[in-house]
Amino acid sequence: MIFNLDLESEVPIYQQIVDAIIYGIATRQLKPGEPLPSVRSLSADIGINMHTVNKAYQILKNDGFVLIHRQKGVMVNTELPGVEPSFLEKLHADLKNLTAEAICRGLSREALVEQVQKIYQQMMDERRG
Repeated sequence: MIFNLDLESEVPIYQQIVDAIIYGIATRQLKPGEPLPSVRSLSADIGINMHTVNKAYQILKNDGFVLIHRQKGVMVNTELPGVEPSFLEKLHADLKNLTAEAICRGLSREALVEQVQKIYQQMMDERRG
């Protein structure tokens, strides 16, 4: 999997890594049980601090997307997390902020829903290959 990081973005690098890996899992570019690069390897490959990669991996582990084994390394969890109340709370907060900005910019409800449906469909199409 190739990481397209924007070092000039306001989004922290560790969050970009988290988002890229979750996207890869969602679209099945990363399969359950598939190994991920080691912290050292990934940090060297993309030219960032090892602590940044470690932070991303720890977030992914805490959220249930990856497993970290001392001997096997980091791999995509074979039992991905389900829809839990904490996820729904996060989803609500994220969508609330995006919806507020969309309203401020004059985007209609229909256009907002259309964007969400379009993104969802694109990911499902990628998932099917």
